[in-house]
Amino acid sequence: MPAIELDHVTKVYRRHGRRRQFATLKSALLTGSLVKHLRPDESFSALRDVSLTVPKGACYGVIGRNGSGKSTLLKLVAGITKPTSGVVGVTGRVSALIELGAGFHPEISGRENVFINGIMLGLSRREISDRFDEIVEFAELEDVIEAPVKTYSSGMYLRLGFAVAINVNPDILLVDEVLAVGDEGFSLKCLDKFAEFKRRGKTILLVTHGLSLVERFCDEAVWLEAGQNRTSGDPKRVVQMYLADVEQAEDQHLAAEDAKAQRTPVTQAPPPGPMTEPAAEGAASAEPEETADVSEPEAADDDEPPANMFVAKEGRWGSGAVRIEQVTLEGSRGPAHVFHTGEAMTIRMRINAVHRVDDFAFGVSIFSSDGVCCYGTNTNIEEMESESLEGEGEVVFAIERLDLVEGTYKLDVAVHKRDGFSYDYHRLLYTFRVKSRTKDAGIYRPRHVWRFTDNVRFKKPDDRSDD
Repeated sequence: MPAIELDHVTKVYRRHGRRRQFATLKSALLTGSLVKHLRPDESFSALRDVSLTVPKGACYGVIGRNGSGKSTLLKLVAGITKPTSGVVGVTGRVSALIELGAGFHPEISGRENVFINGIMLGLSRREISDRFDEIVEFAELEDVIEAPVKTYSSGMYLRLGFAVAINVNPDILLVDEVLAVGDEGFSLKCLDKFAEFKRRGKTILLVTHGLSLVERFCDEAVWLEAGQNRTSGDPKRVVQMYLADVEQAEDQHLAAEDAKAQRTPVTQAPPPGPMTEPAAEGAASAEPEETADVSEPEAADDDEPPANMFVAKEGRWGSGAVRIEQVTLEGSRGPAHVFHTGEAMTIRMRINAVHRVDDFAFGVSIFSSDGVCCYGTNTNIEEMESESLEGEGEVVFAIERLDLVEGTYKLDVAVHKRDGFSYDYHRLLYTFRVKSRTKDAGIYRPRHVWRFTDNVRFKKPDDRSDD
């Protein structure tokens, strides 16, 4: 018999602010369910026809976006709420780490709250007394356990709730994003406790945004989306499908933002902005120039570029003699705004020069989200001497390996004279994201290998234990 089983479970809530008036409670009951006969605009389904089975002794992960129904599922299993339709079956004693310390009273001491909370979770006074020292030690609250809970910090409050709940010795442990209840050391203690539960054959239902934890710790996983079961099974497969969907949504959002950016009108000069970087070579500056230490630079004339190309804010400017009509970012499978570290990236610029131009250069710069220039170059810097340009054409900047660490990046593209005078400068108008399962620090991730002598050994990924 499974530890947890949901059979075609639906949970419907009344929308906040949408009220249906009943004359009396009796009339409400006689007309049937208080939510059953609500109009569609008066209710929403937190879960819709969800079925899943969690075997005894399994660690089962639940992932999904905010509002997908994950916490509702835990509350149904915990018995905090009832399904609108369908059946929820639970076999065994349940401890729910959902709303830690929900039964604590702020005016009385931590000691008294431990006893009250323990009794609420089904322990006897004797059982609580036997485990009291262990609870307090785990929560790291020996020095303040006699003080009123209202004097505790939020972290102390939650640590005490976690310590009580974890010591109920349940058959089924329900966990909802509670690993952030303390510092890193306490979070590791929580993970060790979960691993201990797993070794003892307890059933764990884990809701978390920590996808690496699901892959490493769980036996199975389910992905909920808008209250429905999108897929379930092997954790690595489920996580990969979820990440692919998240990346697709991010890509669509960034594509819409880029489309809006390309409608930015061209001005004759860059908009003023705060000084952020010293003058440097970049997409629109073939040679660095000295700048004064001012907070509001003067606007550029039609005859010369701005003194510092890192001063201007997001925008678009230039004389318009040559225009960049469209900018497209592409990955290995076509247009994209989300890339993975080490993947190829192509920047395509559709250009148009109504009249012949002999003096020109094309440039590209990549900035981190906090304004740090990661890389900038142009054809003049790379010693490509312009000859002629007229009519429509395409410029392609191909990056063989995008060796950036995970993060959000902004892009400058430009066409200008060799001296930096702008024909069409697109400043920070295009955004792309880099994803990586390796959480490096910094900006650039060089290709590298590690080498060790024979006495330095590491476990292979498949050999790592859950604890």
